[in-house]
Amino acid sequence: MIVLKATQDKVLSVLQSVAGIVERRHTLPILANVLIRKTGSALQLTTSDLEIQIRTTAELDGDAGNFTTTVGARKLIDILRTMPSDQTVSLESNQNKLILKGGKSRFTLQTLPAEDFPLVQEAANFGPSFSIPQKTLKELLHQVSFAMAVHDIRYYLNGILFVAEGNQLSLVATDGHRLAFSSATLDVDVPRQEVILPRKTVLEMQRLLSDKEGAIEMQFAGNQAKFSFDGMEFVTKLVEGKFPDYNRVIPKNHKNTITMGRTALLATLQRTAILTSEKFKGVRLNLEPGVLRVASSNAEQEEAVDELEIDYSGDAIEIGFNVTYLIDALTNMDQDMVQVDLADSNSSALITIPDNTTFKYVVMPMRI
Repeated sequence: MIVLKATQDKVLSVLQSVAGIVERRHTLPILANVLIRKTGSALQLTTSDLEIQIRTTAELDGDAGNFTTTVGARKLIDILRTMPSDQTVSLESNQNKLILKGGKSRFTLQTLPAEDFPLVQEAANFGPSFSIPQKTLKELLHQVSFAMAVHDIRYYLNGILFVAEGNQLSLVATDGHRLAFSSATLDVDVPRQEVILPRKTVLEMQRLLSDKEGAIEMQFAGNQAKFSFDGMEFVTKLVEGKFPDYNRVIPKNHKNTITMGRTALLATLQRTAILTSEKFKGVRLNLEPGVLRVASSNAEQEEAVDELEIDYSGDAIEIGFNVTYLIDALTNMDQDMVQVDLADSNSSALITIPDNTTFKYVVMPMRI
């Protein structure tokens, strides 16, 4: 049976859309495979790592009929990548093997039975579904994902908090030293739902989401989230645990405010960061009326000082920060102007976009 027949670029893009979560080495060998299910002329591809499951439906020609099998996902992708994009490739079933043909090339691949493939058990009681444009969700993730923890023992920090309430969807990430918050308006009112998406899920979503206006539909359950977009269905386990109360962390009513050009500040920080030491990424900010001075030094007693003229008439403040945290925030924004609110040298700084309440970034000071 010819399972599929299409051009290399078409087959490759469908495979790549589901193969991002596939680990090359796994305790269960079948999890390195993609589940191929043919029903009539519709083809369904499914991958899983037991935590996340991605399924897509595609129209790739071939013989009509019912057929299921699993085959190594990465191997298939590696072979397809070596072929010209406009070449027609076909996948044929032959006993317990699949034969991939393209031009004069022929590859015989081993399969594993479809019934052994561990599908994720979907939750029975998902909450009400709601949707936003894919482009919007991609921007929200981009604005907060850099602040996620990486391997924190407080496992609930290794991900992003999604809060849907009323007509607002808010995303929050923190690693304990900084916090990023971003929000968007929904078309419908939803009851309050709060879930923590794992880091791997977030990275995979960022890879898959496009800049199209097409909607992405979301549903949350007690231990699962489900996303549907572009003919794909993405189901993921959630991180269990209590996310910190982010509203208490975001400073209110800081009395000293500076508004300045984002690119000028970013360039200054990138210059002074060069002379910070590897372990200790500290820079010192001296704020005085009309001027912001940024300084750094290292163990070799080298020093960098840079000055920016600013429109400021508040208190004189000297405060230290991890320069990487400031650079991360400014790099992930694309606005021209940035607003920085400070209270004193011991309080967290609040970085926002002027006249825009949808993005907030909080960074704790460090002793220098």
